[in-house]
Amino acid sequence: MAPPPPAPTPAARLLREYGWDLMLGSIAAFYAVMVPYTKVEESFNVQAMHDILYHNHHIEKYDHLEFPGVVPRTFIGALVKRKFGRHVEAFFVVLTAIQFHVLFYSTRPLPNILALALVNLAYSFWFKGNYLRTLQALIVAAVVFRCDMILLLGTIGAALLLSRSFSLMEAIKCCISTALLCIGFTVLVDSIMWQRILWPEFEVFWFNSVLNRSSEWGTHSIHWYFTSALPRSMLVAYPLCLVGALLDRRIVPYVLPVTLFVVLYSKLPHKELRFIIAAVPMLNVSASLAANRLYNNRKKSGWNFLYVLMLGAFLASLGYSAVSFMASYSNYPGGHALKALHEADSSMKEKVLHIDVLTAMSGVSRFCENEYPWRYSKEEDISIEEYQNRNFTYLLNEHRYVSGYKCLFGVDGFSRARIQPRFPPLSLVKVPKVFAHGNTGDPGVLSLDWPGCP
Repeated sequence: MAPPPPAPTPAARLLREYGWDLMLGSIAAFYAVMVPYTKVEESFNVQAMHDILYHNHHIEKYDHLEFPGVVPRTFIGALVKRKFGRHVEAFFVVLTAIQFHVLFYSTRPLPNILALALVNLAYSFWFKGNYLRTLQALIVAAVVFRCDMILLLGTIGAALLLSRSFSLMEAIKCCISTALLCIGFTVLVDSIMWQRILWPEFEVFWFNSVLNRSSEWGTHSIHWYFTSALPRSMLVAYPLCLVGALLDRRIVPYVLPVTLFVVLYSKLPHKELRFIIAAVPMLNVSASLAANRLYNNRKKSGWNFLYVLMLGAFLASLGYSAVSFMASYSNYPGGHALKALHEADSSMKEKVLHIDVLTAMSGVSRFCENEYPWRYSKEEDISIEEYQNRNFTYLLNEHRYVSGYKCLFGVDGFSRARIQPRFPPLSLVKVPKVFAHGNTGDPGVLSLDWPGCP
C-alpha cells in the first residue's frame, strides 16, 4: 500500500484557500499604492475619513459631507467554485484580474464601491440559496450606501418571487424590517454628523430620480452602458458572458435580473460606469462559464481555434488594462503638483498656498496637506486679476500666466489615447494641466531652482 501523501504545509493551505483572493487583493493594492490620489467623486468620503481621523468627536470642525462606513470587499470566487467548478472559479478570477475598472475602483472610496461589497455578499447568498439574506444585503446597500441599488433589489427580488424562492409575505416582512433598521441607523449617524435630521440616500434619490437633475452633470444615449461602458470595463468577458448564457442555462436566472438592472438604469440620462459596476461580477461569472467550456473542448476540431482566439483576446484585454492604468496614473495632475511643490520648498518659512478648483478636483485632498509652515486656501471665485492683490506664496491652478507670479513648473495630465502605426499601437497624449506659480515679491521663492513652465 502506497504511503499517504504528506500533509500540506500551512503556506500551501493558505495559497489553496486564499490564493485567488491574494492575487486580486495584490492587484488592487498595487493600484492604490501607485495612484493614491482621489478625484472629485471620491473626495466626499476621503474628506469624511480625514475629519473622523483628525477631528474625532469635534464635529463642529467637520467638513460636513458624506459619512459611509467602511465595508470589506467580498469576492464571490469561492461560491463560483462550489456551484460551477474549480476551473470556472479560476477563469472568473483571471477575467476579473485583467479587467482594469473593477479592481481600480475597489481602491476608490466611492459609495458605489462600498455598495458593491454588499452586492457581492448578496450574490454569494444568492448562489448558496439564502434568498432572504440576499434581499437584506441589497437593502443595506440601497438604504445606507447607494440608493440606486433599489433597482437591483427590484429585479432580483422579482426573479426570486417568480421562482417561488419565498412567499410574498416573507419578502415584505424581511424587507420592511431590514429597511426600517437601516434607515434608523443611517439617520442617527448622519444626523449627528451633519447636525440636522438627514437621510443622505433619500436626498440623493430625490435629486437624481424625482427631480431628475442628475443630467446637469452630462448625459449619454440610452444604449451607452451596453455599447461603451460594459465593453470597456469587461473587455473579453463582454462577448463571453453572452456565450456563457447560451451555453449554460444554469446562469440565466442570475444574469437576466442583473442585465435588467442595467436596462432600467439606462433610462436615466446621466450615465457613469460606476453606476452599474455592480453588474460586472455576475456577468463575469457567465463569461467564466463560456471560457471554461472553450477550455474543456480545446482539443476538438473547431473549438481549438476558438480557444486560441480567446487566449489572444485575454492578452489584448491585459494590454488595454495596462494602458488604462497608465492613463489613470496621469489623471491626477493636482496631486502630483502638490507633492512636487512640497518637495521643492522644504524651508521653515511660513507659506500660503492657494489651490483652485481644477487642482482640487484632480488629486488634492486633506491627506495631501503638510503641517506648519504650510497653510492652504481653497477659496473659490477668485478672478485671475485678483491674485496679484492677495498675499499667496504659491498658486496651483490651471492658468499658465498669472500677473504678479512666476510660473515655476507645470504638470502634465492625460488628454486622450492615440492610435499609431507602430508598436505599441496605442499611445497616450498628455498636456500641461496644472501650473505652480510663485509670488514674485517673495525672494525666498525666487531663490529656489525651478524647472520653469513648458
